[in-house]
Amino acid sequence: MLDLLKHHQPFDEDERTMLEHSIQFVRNHPNCFERQLTIGHVTGSAWIVSPDRWQVVLLHHAKLDRWFQPGGHADGDPDLLGVALREAEEETGLRDLKVVNRAIFDVDVHTIPARVSEPEHLHYDIRFLLEATTDQPFVQTAETKEVRWVDVREIGKLTTEKSIIRMNTKKK
Repeated sequence: MLDLLKHHQPFDEDERTMLEHSIQFVRNHPNCFERQLTIGHVTGSAWIVSPDRWQVVLLHHAKLDRWFQPGGHADGDPDLLGVALREAEEETGLRDLKVVNRAIFDVDVHTIPARVSEPEHLHYDIRFLLEATTDQPFVQTAETKEVRWVDVREIGKLTTEKSIIRMNTKKK
């Protein structure tokens, strides 16, 4: 994981800072992929684009009540591309996902608010670029209120999350 992080080229200063924090976190916490590490943990996400790059998959997260890319906990698995693929399939139902690039697409560090079962903590989220055709059906899960393809020009109507806007701006 450290090699992938070290080779990632951040898009802007915000991402550069988060990349540096992520490298330090992984170096300092051998159990960084375990959600039992209550200060934070590394997670894997997928930025899923259509073949023409005019649409992306976003889901309305049930617990956080906001729109995000699919992703989730590594649960001890250091293969974050595999985590991103697994979470994308579980949260969207998409089965025909293509890995566009095995390199990291985006790095983000964000706070997860405290809940009854866990304290406030950080997610060191490593994102990968995937592609899917728009004719595949989505599935509804308990984790999501809605999953849909969103025109890249309409993302700002659903979310103002800086990391979503940043990923939408990247061209790869």
